[in-house]
Parts: sequence; structure tokens; C-alpha cells
Amino acid sequence: MERRLRDMLVDVLSGLGISAGNIEIEVPKDASHGDFSTPVAMVLSKQLKKSPKMIAEDIKNRISDSNIFDSIEIAGPGFINFRFSKKFIVSQMKELMSGGDRFLTENIGRGKRIQIEFVSANPTGPMHLGHGRGAAVGAALANLLSAAGYSVEKEFYINDAGRQVKMLGHSVFAKYVDELVNKGHSPYDPSWKTGYPFPEDGYRGDYVEELAKEFKDEYGERFVAREFDEVSETVIDFAYRKMLDLIKKDLADFGVHFDTWQSEKEIHEQNEVQQAIDDLRGRGFIYDNDGAVWFKSTEFGDDKDRVVVKNDGDYTYFAPDIAYHRKKILRGFDELIDIWGADHHGYVPRMQAVIQALGHPKDSLKVILVQMVSLLKAGRPVQMSKRAGEFITLREVMDDIGPDTTKFLFLTRRSDSHLEVDIEVAKAQSSENPVYYVQYAHARINSIFAKATENSPQSSAGSRDLTDFNGELFNDEEVKIIKKMLLYPMVFKNAALAREPHRITFYLQEVAGMFHPYYHRHKVVTEDTELTKARLALCYAVKTVLRHGLGILGVTAPEKM
Repeated sequence: MERRLRDMLVDVLSGLGISAGNIEIEVPKDASHGDFSTPVAMVLSKQLKKSPKMIAEDIKNRISDSNIFDSIEIAGPGFINFRFSKKFIVSQMKELMSGGDRFLTENIGRGKRIQIEFVSANPTGPMHLGHGRGAAVGAALANLLSAAGYSVEKEFYINDAGRQVKMLGHSVFAKYVDELVNKGHSPYDPSWKTGYPFPEDGYRGDYVEELAKEFKDEYGERFVAREFDEVSETVIDFAYRKMLDLIKKDLADFGVHFDTWQSEKEIHEQNEVQQAIDDLRGRGFIYDNDGAVWFKSTEFGDDKDRVVVKNDGDYTYFAPDIAYHRKKILRGFDELIDIWGADHHGYVPRMQAVIQALGHPKDSLKVILVQMVSLLKAGRPVQMSKRAGEFITLREVMDDIGPDTTKFLFLTRRSDSHLEVDIEVAKAQSSENPVYYVQYAHARINSIFAKATENSPQSSAGSRDLTDFNGELFNDEEVKIIKKMLLYPMVFKNAALAREPHRITFYLQEVAGMFHPYYHRHKVVTEDTELTKARLALCYAVKTVLRHGLGILGVTAPEKM
């Protein structure tokens, strides 16, 4: 409906000699103000040097299709409110049913290349719930943008260089030595110390001990009398690869897959960090001071310039990030989307400064921040994981409530809002559990069609034209539900433009919240054949929208529950 109205307004304004640009169309909060409203007359008032109400009258008078509208009203300072006719609403519903995805989506991307980098968890431990939420947001956003006509590539940046992976290796080595020495398995030196000093900032939790045992199984007692620095490369490589395999498995079981896995270590090995610094120096944005090398990020709005090479000659953490984003640009993407934990918010200005220094618009990099997730059980905080030591893992929650429920719940709020997930609510088979409520609406409609087919085989979705029904039989509640279904293309487009997949989640919850009460109030399969056909068509439209929306979120649309 919104698309049809927008096209009409563009035509009308064109007839008035006005280039419309982006016409704002919204759904009024008060239903008495109509189905859609636009402030376009007020927006054009200054340009046309006319009052908004006069412009609104001109627009209203040029819209002559009485079959589409029941009413067009001018309200307040110049809003134009539109109320669609029942006949038009039913015709749009039939287009939705027959057009499916073509009706529900819009090709706004037109092949524009977007790279989404998300999760990128350090391979130093199991993924926590914040990583899982980032995975859900990134995967849903990729689905959303792909459906909207963008060419999307999903990438995981592997932080396999630097202090963190070294600390993991050191922690595993300490546990490995303890495992052998404490059990009297060291054949090398009877005076060997009875315990290897565990690093002060080492990684803890059962998973470190598991890695140490796996290392012992593979290498035996070969390294027990050695110092860590002597064998660090072997231990670090072993531990990091095991953790990366674990991360990949957890993501696969979560239904999240990546097109590319980019290694930070590889960027260093190919000298791309120095190449990036040299590139920025050539553009005039690198200078030397106090023995260090600095990036002029203040020229692009950052609060201070940033060191990229310390005075001891080592790169800062920022330097490989510069090289990585330069590499993304060189790969030809039109837009970069980074999904980061909210604790990295201070990093955004300097990274956008890099993008601008490399000759690209600031908004060609969009950073989406994801807040942490708190886990509750019957309203009480759950704070500790035996396996991870310091946090609840994504795997633990997935195993408890399932990937679908976990994913959906992670998308029930804006990504930059803190999220609480109650395990007991997530397991409930009631309206309190949003994912159950939405999935059950889809399954319930399938059961309705199964019953209709049982009563009358020609009523099955596959055996007749479901668009062959009498729309005049719809009551006011049914028309309201149909209007909600017809808003999906608008919700979809706006979610894609805003890069906010949670808008789909909100919408699906509203749909389920309308359908279930309707089902309890009205019998779908009745003795009245024509009424049954109309209500089955309504159910099919709801099912079509639910299936598509759940697919965008990466959540299954079950046939039965």
C-alpha cells in the first residue's frame, strides 16, 4: 500500500512541476487519522512559497482514483491523511498472496556491494552471550539486505595475532605442565618445580584444562621440562586453532555462516600494516613525534591523534585495524558495516577518521554497537559458567533453549539496548515467550489448513486458487489484520534502510498478537463455504508474512508445534 501511495504522490508532484525527492509517509499512531499520513505539503511550503494547506489541497484535488481511497483529509497544519477503501485493501491482499516475496520485498540495494563484519570473537575462549547477540544481529542484517537487493558478504575477522592468543597459549601450557608434574609423569628432572606459575592475567575455566589435556594427548611429555618461550609457537597455534574450531562449530549450530574468514596474522605477514601506514603518510595524515608514529585523526573529528607505531617500534592495536579496513576498501565494497560490542564505542570516531583519510565518505563505514546480554532464571541473575569461568557461554544457552529461541530473543530489542533473557520465560509455551507465540501462529495456520483439507479436499492450499474469495465478507477485525499484513513491505524496506533487523521482530510479534486472539474469537473453517474461503485466504496471507519475516531473522517457521 505504501509503495502504491508513494508512486501516486510522485506522479502528482511531478504534474505540479515538483521533483519529489524522498517523500515521508508514516502510519498514524491514532487510527482515526487514517491508514497513512504524509507531511509533504509542509516540507514543500518554503520551496513553493505557499501555505502547507494550499499545497495539500492541490495534491488532494489531483488524486482522483476513488476506488483506492475511502477518504483523503487535510489535518492540522497541513498533514494529508489517507484512508484506503476495502476494495483496494482486498486487491492488495490478493497481490500479496499471489506475489509472495516479490510483493513483500523491494530492490532498494540494486546490487550495491556491502561487507558485514561481525562476531570476530577472540579465539581465546568460548563465545559469550554478547558474541551470540552480535551473531544474530549480523546474520539477520545480512539476510535483510540480501533480500533488499544488496550484494552482501559476511566476514569474520580472526584476532590471531597479539597478546590475547599468546596469553591463551601461556595459560594452556601452565595447565599442561601441572597436569604432568602433579601426577608424577615428568621423566626429565626429579627436582622440577611442582607447579608451573600460572600467568597473572591468564585465561581460566574448564575449557583451558580441556585444551591442556588435548595438548598432552597430542604431544605427550615432550615439552614438560621446557620454558613457555621455547615452545610458545607450537602451544599458541594448537590452542588458538582448537578455539577457532569451537567457535566455528558453535556458529554453525547457531545457524550463522560466513563467506570469508580474514586472519589478522596474515595481514601482518603480507606487510599490509606498513603499507597502510605508508599510504596514509603519502596522503599527509601520518607524522612522527617523540619517537612514535601518529595518525592525524583530529582532522576528521576525533578528540586526539592516535599512535600507530610506538617508540619501541611495535605497532599499536590500532595499526592492524587500519590495514584491515584499508584492505576492505581495496576489495571494492561500496559500504562497510562493522558490528562491535558496545564497549568499543570510543573506537568509532578514529575508525571513521581512517575511512575519510583513505578518501571515502564517513558514512561508507557504519558501526552497529551491540550491548551485552544478562541471563536470568525465574527473574534471578545467572552469573557464572563452570566451563568458561567468568561468563555464560552461547553454547550453554543454545543447548538449554535452542538456537531459534536464542536467536529470536537476541533480536527483540534494539542492538544498542541492554537485553535480559529469562531462561524460564524462554521455555514457556505461552504468549510470554515471544518466539513461541510467533512460531505457533505459523504452525496454527498450518493446522487450520490441515483441518480444512480434511473437511473439504478442495480447500487445501495447493489444490485451488486461494485468491478466489469474496472480500466483502471480511469484518472490521479482519480488515485490520489485512492492513497489518500489507504494512510488511514498508516495515521491510525501512528496516533495510535503517540497518535494523529488530524492526522485523517487533512487527512479527504484533502480527502474532493480532492473529491468536482473532483465532480464538472466530471459527475459520465453518459451514459457510464462502466465509471459510475468505478466512482461509486471510490465514494464508498471515502465514506468508510470518514465514518471510522469520526467514529474515534466521528462525524456522515450523509446520507443527
